[in-house]
Amino acid sequence: MTTIFLCGDVMTGRGIDQILPHPGDPALRESVVTDARTYVTLAERVNGEIARPVPFAWPWGDALSVLDDLAPDVRLINLETAITAADDFTPGKAVHYRMNPRNAGCLTAVRPDVCVLANNHVLDFGPGGLAETLRTLSGLGIQYVGAGRDVQEAHRAAVSDAAAGRVLTVAAGLKSSGVPPRWAAREDRPGVAYVGDLSDHSAVRLADRVMASKQAGDVTVASLHWGSNWGYDVDDDQVRFAHRLIEAGVDVVYGHSSHHPRLIEVYRGRLILYGCGDLVNDYEGIQPYRAFRDELRLLYFASVDPAGALTVLRMVPMRVCRMRLERAGQEDSEWLRTTIEDASERFGTRLDNQRDGTLTVTGHDR
Repeated sequence: MTTIFLCGDVMTGRGIDQILPHPGDPALRESVVTDARTYVTLAERVNGEIARPVPFAWPWGDALSVLDDLAPDVRLINLETAITAADDFTPGKAVHYRMNPRNAGCLTAVRPDVCVLANNHVLDFGPGGLAETLRTLSGLGIQYVGAGRDVQEAHRAAVSDAAAGRVLTVAAGLKSSGVPPRWAAREDRPGVAYVGDLSDHSAVRLADRVMASKQAGDVTVASLHWGSNWGYDVDDDQVRFAHRLIEAGVDVVYGHSSHHPRLIEVYRGRLILYGCGDLVNDYEGIQPYRAFRDELRLLYFASVDPAGALTVLRMVPMRVCRMRLERAGQEDSEWLRTTIEDASERFGTRLDNQRDGTLTVTGHDR
């Protein structure tokens, strides 16, 4: 059996960068906020003072002990932040994220095997910012997937060793999540692995990128940055695309971009996460969508058998407080359980709430 850690968006730029030991330039070009430290102030108004600087491990908080206890074979995160000191703000974007490379210890604290970069913020500071991001991750010994110096690098699969076999990961970003089509990597241009539509043809092409290297015992993951930010509606086209990926040989569909957890499906015994929500960000003091309880986060641990079928999905609820993850209480766990189960009713997905607040989904066939 292979266990993979998956999570929602990791946005270590902006306010998070400002509380770490080496805060970068706080300048922003947003319509309302022009200084990243404003997001720290907003968070402090909600939950109290954050004594700065915090250690690199601070944003992860209790998640680190959970990871140590559950000991996944492979750790995947969607890194939705450029790691750069560049000030080349990409025009036409409302929000830009960057983390000072000197704060990269915030990433190594969680020991990711792979950082997914196919998202709508990795090029916030242009090709130069992307190049510095890639150099930084390579220097840390962290694989990246979904972006690169050219189309071949952006589209290649990341290969991670596990006790029972390997985990192969490919990634793609879609326009529906805000990835500009002009960011698509080309033969002579750096960029992201971009999927232009949700056709069967595009699904098969994406699956082929990971299936080309698959060996017996390997687990295949397709990471998708897609969909809107808020709400529990998932388009039928997204469902068909996810199903087509599974039919083409993908074992886990790892979706993200939504700011709160979305639907879960087990299709033909394989796991589909339509949206993992956020994990690390500076949204604590921003409260226009309180009904979605975006202060609650989930750590996902998917255990699959040697054939790639889901055995059990464990989800550990977390709550953000002073830009740090804490274990959520049983009441919060139950709210997440009922909300996700109700939203996933169309798929017949059932979530169980364990005594420690961990939520579980067991594998089954449809």
